[in-house]
Amino acid sequence: MAAVLMHRLVLFGLAQALIAAGYAVSGEPSPWSASVGWWPITATVTNLLSLTMLSRWRKRIGESWGRFYNVEIKREFVGRDLLFLLGVVIVSAPIAYIPNIGLAHLLFGDPETPLNMFVQAIPSGAAWIGLVLFPITIALAELPVYYRWALPRLVAAGRSGGQALFIAALWHAAQHITLPLVFDVRFMLWRFGMFLPFALLVGAVIQRRPRLLPYLMVVHGIIDLQVAWMVWHISI
Repeated sequence: MAAVLMHRLVLFGLAQALIAAGYAVSGEPSPWSASVGWWPITATVTNLLSLTMLSRWRKRIGESWGRFYNVEIKREFVGRDLLFLLGVVIVSAPIAYIPNIGLAHLLFGDPETPLNMFVQAIPSGAAWIGLVLFPITIALAELPVYYRWALPRLVAAGRSGGQALFIAALWHAAQHITLPLVFDVRFMLWRFGMFLPFALLVGAVIQRRPRLLPYLMVVHGIIDLQVAWMVWHISI
């Protein structure tokens, strides 16, 4: 179970280390700093590896991808599910925004400072790959890893529903510490703290209404598309 919960945090850092190594070999004087902006690519690579792990587990339990992602649209639930989803989106907006800006002010004195550390120009080819593949792969991998795979297994291992949710959400938020990995404690705290309330909310929604998972995956992909576009925009 520890490997399930920790693998994304570890793989983000390892993928960035490989890019930094490439920069070092090429003679870049600050290879790690140069690797930071490549997070859409390191995330995409990690997402593909997560999907490989999910596929193996899915096959082991004998589920199709549709069943695994809870893609079972029943007309009698569509209206109420979409209405509930709208409520979740409305509630989640301040839950995602306030910790982001609040922690940035608290830790850096200016919300632009950590954003500029996070959103950096990269080669245009990499920016295009990030724009297209990063939102798709993260939508397919991230929420299912923590709330379709890990959370039920934590419950099956004897954790209460609340404990399982907290553990899964904690690791969901913690993975962002290495996406990207910047050796600045304030940046790490910002990346972790800004996501924890949102992770708890999304995890609670999926735990309560599993059939909302595919809807939330789409919303998640759209949100991350905006961030990938920021990197693309300054890179092209």
